[in-house]
Amino acid sequence: MTICQTVSGVGTQEALPPSAPPGLRVRRSWWGGFLRALVAGLVLVAGLALPLVAPQPAQAVPPGTYAYVANFNDDRVSVIDTATNTVVATVPVGDAPWGVAVSPNGTRAYVTNRSGGTVSVIDTATDTVVATVPVGLEPLGVAVSPNGASAYVTNFGADTVSVIDTNTNTVVATFPVGGAPLGVTVSPNGTRAYVTNSDDNTVSVINTLSNTAVATVTVGGFPFGVAVSPDSTRAYVTNSDDNTVSVIDTLSNTVVATVTVGAAPQGVVVLRDGASVYVVNANSNTVSVIDRVSNTVVDTIPVGTAPREVAVTPDGADAYVTNANDDTVSVIDTASRTAGDPVPVDDLPFGVAIGVVPRPAPALTLVKLTAGGRFAQGGQGTYTLTVTNTGNLPTDGSPVTLTDTLPAGLTPVGFSGTGWACTLTPPSCTRSDVLAPGAAHPPLTLTVRIAPDAPKQVTNTATVTGGGATGTGTATATTTVDRRHQPKPPHHDRPDHGKPGHGKPDHLKPGHGMPAHTLPYLGHRPGPR
Repeated sequence: MTICQTVSGVGTQEALPPSAPPGLRVRRSWWGGFLRALVAGLVLVAGLALPLVAPQPAQAVPPGTYAYVANFNDDRVSVIDTATNTVVATVPVGDAPWGVAVSPNGTRAYVTNRSGGTVSVIDTATDTVVATVPVGLEPLGVAVSPNGASAYVTNFGADTVSVIDTNTNTVVATFPVGGAPLGVTVSPNGTRAYVTNSDDNTVSVINTLSNTAVATVTVGGFPFGVAVSPDSTRAYVTNSDDNTVSVIDTLSNTVVATVTVGAAPQGVVVLRDGASVYVVNANSNTVSVIDRVSNTVVDTIPVGTAPREVAVTPDGADAYVTNANDDTVSVIDTASRTAGDPVPVDDLPFGVAIGVVPRPAPALTLVKLTAGGRFAQGGQGTYTLTVTNTGNLPTDGSPVTLTDTLPAGLTPVGFSGTGWACTLTPPSCTRSDVLAPGAAHPPLTLTVRIAPDAPKQVTNTATVTGGGATGTGTATATTTVDRRHQPKPPHHDRPDHGKPGHGKPDHLKPGHGMPAHTLPYLGHRPGPR
């Protein structure tokens, strides 16, 4: 039995022939353009039946390199094993998936759902959605920061960018950019994000530390995609209406070259070696290859019909191009610059991203808390440290070592926890029992003495390694140190005690300094009654 739902009330759109190029934009519907489209067939037609896909059971994914393809009309993501160029999984996501980005460590894929106003977070180890994050209106582009801590999402219908904390899967910032933001990328050095504003013909340059726009660069007509060179010195912007690519000097935030490419350029990527730029031409069914030194097109590669986006494997050997009208993905050998047999996917593939799924392993993370939240000079304070296995395998029984590096002004006086063997010099604890995925070891308590002259703020750092886990778990805690209250000096120790007349027994005034019972009775002051 097939379960279907009917979508209605979308509003009338202009009918386009099947041969209409993907660069065409249909008119905004009467209710404000909620389904503004950039290619033919992007709008939901009244009465269209969409099948609901039953979720797949979680399963272990073999380590390897995978391409993740967002299929706009099927609400699913196709997972391609790049070793065999076959679809090995299909993941149901939100409504009208558009863009895809993979975290640098390969553990998560982020998919923008245009009509749903959400981002689906896929666990690549199981190919299942583990979180759905509400963002702004019509999310399209998505990019993950090089450190994996943040995902940047363009909200096409809200003229904003949402910033997702990838640790908590919550939006921690939303800031305005230009009109109808579409593409987004983060520079490899992590300091800047670049957003194409398709209605304004501009690119917003974002400071990723403050999450604010620090510059606006005017480019060509209807800027679509954006990519940054590996050295972070150049940004490449496809101008879909002008059939050009703007080359931005990221130091001066100015356009230093304009390169003519094919018709309706959209997706763009810089190859890993930094020598070439691949530009997808949606209306020419080709990929232009730009030489970065000369800023000229040196080759043109035929692909499928209505190509949209492009992604490159980590080794730079292959480029994957989505062909929207063919429901396929072309795989280009970057050495020969030729495309092999296309890979069939689902209906209307748009976004594509590639990531390396790591070998299953334990992962130790560390949380450090300061009891009470504040310290005081000359007193004592405590830290609570907890080690958790956030990986998908148990630890292997080899020693787990936690080391704490105290800042100046703090001295350890006690370090202990159930099952831990600890030393104070240096502050370190070990244990060798197996820790299951999702479980935590008993917490450790580190007691410190705060020096009388400790600075007003101290930052403590701890690390954990071992247990078969790859990498190092690190945590920091920054604590405010209150000044020690100095007791007020006695009255006779005050600096002004020696002022003239101070403390004299008969200090000018009658009776000053004399015992009360010796004061003479002066009577009433003479005056009128």
